[in-house]
Amino acid sequence: MNLTLFTGGRFLDPEKDRLLDGVEVLVEGDRIREVSDRPIAAASATRIDLRGRTLMPGLIDMHVHVVSAVVNGVANAMTPSSLVALRAGRVMNAMLMRGFTTVRDLGGADLGLVLAVEEGLIAGPRLIICGKALSQTGGHSDPRDRSETRPLYTGRLGQVGQLCDGVDAVRLAAREQLRAGATFVKIMANGGVASPNDPIHALGFSKDEIRAAVEEAENAGTYVAAHLYTDKAIARAVECGVHSLEHCNLIQAETAKKAAAAGAFAVPTLAAYEGLALEGSNFGLRPESAAKIATVRKGGMESLSIMREAGLPMGYGSDLLGQLQKYQTMEFELRSRVLPMQEVMQSATTTAAKLCRMEGEIGALVPGAYADLLVVDGDPLSDPQLFQNDGRALRAIMRGGQFFKNELH
Repeated sequence: MNLTLFTGGRFLDPEKDRLLDGVEVLVEGDRIREVSDRPIAAASATRIDLRGRTLMPGLIDMHVHVVSAVVNGVANAMTPSSLVALRAGRVMNAMLMRGFTTVRDLGGADLGLVLAVEEGLIAGPRLIICGKALSQTGGHSDPRDRSETRPLYTGRLGQVGQLCDGVDAVRLAAREQLRAGATFVKIMANGGVASPNDPIHALGFSKDEIRAAVEEAENAGTYVAAHLYTDKAIARAVECGVHSLEHCNLIQAETAKKAAAAGAFAVPTLAAYEGLALEGSNFGLRPESAAKIATVRKGGMESLSIMREAGLPMGYGSDLLGQLQKYQTMEFELRSRVLPMQEVMQSATTTAAKLCRMEGEIGALVPGAYADLLVVDGDPLSDPQLFQNDGRALRAIMRGGQFFKNELH
């Protein structure tokens, strides 16, 4: 196997609050073979002198929608699936070029896109999927107007969710997604911004329906992620066994403590609301959806402190749609206004890896992990804007031992 030795740079260990000097990293094939603060003997390796640049793990975005190439969900769902897939390839490549070597899709992506990355047809991040997000009729994955009588566009790649009502239907839908290649289950357990008929306070699914999804996920050895905003919806989801709490903008202290005690994770997605507020109306966001943004936008910043004080681990999420995905790295800057930058970096590396159940494989440069790494001009622990401008500060991007960008020659 090919050997590559990185030397002469600074090293970012997400568990440390400063960059380390004198650390060398040896890559063999698609994995990290050795990491040492002493010179590594590897005569046959290709040596890369980093010249003081920063070597760090590839980033992980825990909440994306790679099939959402346009902001308008209905327009996206009505687009031919072949065109959606080709657009998704471009979306994923842009994510990789921003430094995200793994992303978790929260509704829409299918096994074909996962395999396309693995086969090298798409130069994009490692893709973790839930398949279609499960929603009740009139819930967050139901984009139909009140006067609309046609069924949902469930068979299309551009439709992020599927509708299921009743315990048996939820069980079947969860089983269908797991059979089709999903590695976790996503449910819409609260009202949302981008859907027309579910106010933010609306609860999604009955408790029995949520418990059915959780049981099916646990039977398959995995977990449920839920779309959630309000404190009531979050508390209910935790009580029912939901493990991954998406958004959490309106969470309160007592619920955050209960979620932490239950071993749950939160995935805030502040960039989504900033992007929608900045340009959402330009790209087809409805007025009723725009009006919902203010409610969750203010609460999002406050929720970070609440969850931190409760000890609830937070993964990095962006949740941007279509043309707004250019704001993917804005999440670093937004969170750094409230949280120490080291903790923000952990959210996109080690904490995210734990939620993915891939600890020791992604999110850290340790022996045996995938060789997912970035070479950066600057200090990511002190500059929250470093990853903006579509990865301009990134000199090299490697995923699974393969360079997708290399300006180190």
